[in-house]
Amino acid sequence: MSRTRTALLAAMALVAGATGTAFAVDPGGAGAAAVPCTVDYKIQNQWSTGFTAAVTITNNSAAKSAWSLKWSYAGNQKVTSGWNARLSQSGAAVTASNESYNAQLGTGGSVSFGFQGSYSGSNAIPAAFTLDGVTCNVDDGGPGGPGGPTDPPDPGGPSNRVDNPYSGAKVYVNPEWSANAAAEPGGSRVANQPTGVWLDRTAAINGAGGKMGLRAHLDEALRQKGSGELVVQLVIYNLPGRDCSALASNGELGPTEIDRYKTEYIDPIKAILADPKYASLRIVTTVEIDSLPNLVTNTGSRPTAVPQCDVMKANGNYVKGVGYALNKLGDVPNVYNYIDAGHHGWIGWDDNFGPSATMFKQAATAEGATVNDVHGFITNTANYSALKEENFSINDNVAGKSVRESKWVDWNRYTDELSFAQAMRGQLVSIGFPSGIGMLIDTSRNGWGGTARPTGPGARTSVDTYVEGGRYDRRIHPGNWCNQSGAGLGERPQANPAAGIDAYVWMKPPGESDGASKQIPNDEGKGFDRMCDPTYTGNPRNNNNMSGALPDAPLSGQWFSAQFRQLMQNAYPPLS
Repeated sequence: MSRTRTALLAAMALVAGATGTAFAVDPGGAGAAAVPCTVDYKIQNQWSTGFTAAVTITNNSAAKSAWSLKWSYAGNQKVTSGWNARLSQSGAAVTASNESYNAQLGTGGSVSFGFQGSYSGSNAIPAAFTLDGVTCNVDDGGPGGPGGPTDPPDPGGPSNRVDNPYSGAKVYVNPEWSANAAAEPGGSRVANQPTGVWLDRTAAINGAGGKMGLRAHLDEALRQKGSGELVVQLVIYNLPGRDCSALASNGELGPTEIDRYKTEYIDPIKAILADPKYASLRIVTTVEIDSLPNLVTNTGSRPTAVPQCDVMKANGNYVKGVGYALNKLGDVPNVYNYIDAGHHGWIGWDDNFGPSATMFKQAATAEGATVNDVHGFITNTANYSALKEENFSINDNVAGKSVRESKWVDWNRYTDELSFAQAMRGQLVSIGFPSGIGMLIDTSRNGWGGTARPTGPGARTSVDTYVEGGRYDRRIHPGNWCNQSGAGLGERPQANPAAGIDAYVWMKPPGESDGASKQIPNDEGKGFDRMCDPTYTGNPRNNNNMSGALPDAPLSGQWFSAQFRQLMQNAYPPLS
């Protein structure tokens, strides 16, 4: 549960009148401009020995080209790591200073950062903050404060949402996926892991092809729940003109069929989720993977542009569809919406990163939705980007060149998914999303273990040799996405694994294909994408490299035994 410091700090400002008499100015009244700054300090997650916190500073004085916030703890709290600020601590005193990229703080502007800390005993919120030596008051209901427009629903209020739905909860095990996994040699080692349920067409709501429908899954979830808490993970995935740049995951609705999306797909899902029978479940929705980032990276005059993506950007139906889904599903008190945010190998570059966050904000405020309908974001959904690259850093220099100049990194700002997700979270908060949002990372297929996993960095003879020899992600190119050869199961699903991360999840069920290796006629609207063909030599989106796909793959979503066996073989951490 979030806790927010709401008491006013500092005495009311004293202003000398012409007669020399001093009088008080009420910081919340007409004299509010006299308050130089406000600080919103939230404890997002807390456990027996540690916590994560989010801090938002609003500057009401002259514009700043650099800033430094200070506070002191009354207890034994220690800051252990942080993001979007440079944090240091001496005794009880903590200093948070700007990074180079967020040094500018204009009049009326805000900046946010977060950190993880340790404590024992009590974890009292600091009593006072100073910004560049000037005492601030803690925000008392304005933007970012309790009840303010960027504050997430208060746990215990009408929504009864908790800060992190995964904390203290089991996660639903799909019995259909579990049976497929258990049927493979050695599959029983992971068959009890929770995975996402993909509602990838309208027929999936009631069940198609002999598979369970949404109500059947929710009824089974109630059985698994027992007396504790349980999370059900749903993938909302049926936008008109779906996945404009990847034919393998095209959908049933045409580019203009936004009304059908609303009335035949989202509305029926909402009606089921809102059934009081399911009110005790924590329902996590991953909203429309791959859609919004496509509008940034694959449109206009870019070499990666795809005509169909230009169509979807022009008609606005991705933005409208995502906004409508967030609005309607966000009305259900026990639903937690997480928007897909791509992955570092897609939008980690400077010209993709900020514009993608802005696009997410546009969708989150469309069709009646607000940022408060968004509980968080998910990265790496159904992708392969390594969680942590430990053998090299984005700040390393080799033979006079930055790691960013290597062929693999190619001027990206991030080398792995964890650093990207934490940075994206900070960016989203800085443009107006609630400071309590959390991130999910799909680790279902990003383990990259097995005999090909490097044990250290490459030789320092050149920056390319250094990176190539040390990188865990063994794809030919980070733009390759279909049934990747050599991949392994990643970190097992777990809650609160890192600062700002609500959970590692297996949203993509391991062993379910990304797309067919060759054209296969079907009634699901799924086309043939050459990126799923192991003989394909590529396109501008993967810098004209080989696809790296496994052969003999079935349609997307269908069981792919050979892939699942390879994922187990190359799992990291290894399977026991």
